[in-house]
Amino acid sequence: MEFPKLDGASLLKRLEPPRGRVRMVLDTDTYNEVDDQFALVYAMCSAEKLKVEAVYAAPFLNERSESPADGMEKSYREILRLLGKMGLSHEGFVYRGSAMYLPDMDKPVDSEAARDLVKKAMESPADDPLYVVAIGAITNVASAILMEPEIIKKIVVVWLGGNPCYWAHTHEFNLWQDTAAARVIFDSGVPLVQIPCLGVASHLLTSLPELEAHIGGKNPVCDALLELFENYVPDHFGFAKEIWDIAAVAYLVCPQWVPTFIIPSPILSEQLTWSMDRSRHFIRTAAFVRRNEIFRDLFKKLSGIKV
Repeated sequence: MEFPKLDGASLLKRLEPPRGRVRMVLDTDTYNEVDDQFALVYAMCSAEKLKVEAVYAAPFLNERSESPADGMEKSYREILRLLGKMGLSHEGFVYRGSAMYLPDMDKPVDSEAARDLVKKAMESPADDPLYVVAIGAITNVASAILMEPEIIKKIVVVWLGGNPCYWAHTHEFNLWQDTAAARVIFDSGVPLVQIPCLGVASHLLTSLPELEAHIGGKNPVCDALLELFENYVPDHFGFAKEIWDIAAVAYLVCPQWVPTFIIPSPILSEQLTWSMDRSRHFIRTAAFVRRNEIFRDLFKKLSGIKV
C-alpha cells in the first residue's frame, strides 16, 4: 500500500516534543499486566497537560488470556472498572478494539476503536494533531491507518514498543505478537515517537513498600492499584516491577522527563532485529527516562484523586 508522505520539514516539525496541552487517545491492553492500569489513571489525572478523548482496548495473548479476543475483552472490562473507581463515565469514551492481530500489512482489522480513531483523526485541525498513545499491540492504530491513510497527516503516534535500535533483538511483547502492525507503524511514515522497553522504560521500577508508603490508603483508586500490584506476584521480597507504560504518558506530560532524539525509522527484520537505512524517514525515539521525576508526579496525582 502507498501511504501519503509528510515532507521532511513538516515531519520534523510534527515530531517536535509537544508544548502545552495536547489532545490524545489511549490504546491499551489494560489487563495484560499491572502497568497499563497505572498509565490509564495517570493520563486521566493529568488534565493540565492532556485532554483524553477516548480509550481503546487492545488485544493481547499470554497467561492472563485465552486468545487475543479474550485479552481485548478483559482489557475493555478493566478500563470500565478503573474509570468506575474514579467516578468517570465510559459512555462514548471507551471502545472495544480488534479481536485479532493484523494479518498482514494490507488488511485492516475492523473494530470500534479503529473506526473511532479514523473519525477523531480526520476531524483534527492540521495545526492540532491528535496524539495516539499506544501501550500494547498496535493493531488498532495500524488498522486505522490502513482504513484511512490520510490520518497520517493528522496524528502523532507515541508507542511503547520494541527495544532500542542498538539492542541485540527487538523480541518485545507489544511488538513480537503483532509484527505486521509494527511494520505499518515503522514503514508508513506516520509521525512516530517510539518509547523502547529494555534499557529505557525498564528503568521505571517500583516496589510494594514504595507504593504502600506513597499511595496506600489515599483513596479507592490508589487502593485498587496497590491491590493489583500486590497480587501480581506471590513474593515481594527484594522484588521491583517495571511500570513501563507510564513512560508514554510521561512523555506528553513533560517531554524533559523522557529525553528523545531523531533517527531514521528502523526496519523490522524477519528475525525480529533492527536493520538501519539512513535514507528512511525520521522518527523520534526515547533514550532514557527520568524515573524519580515521573514517579513523584504519578504519586502526587494518584494521591490527589477525589472520588
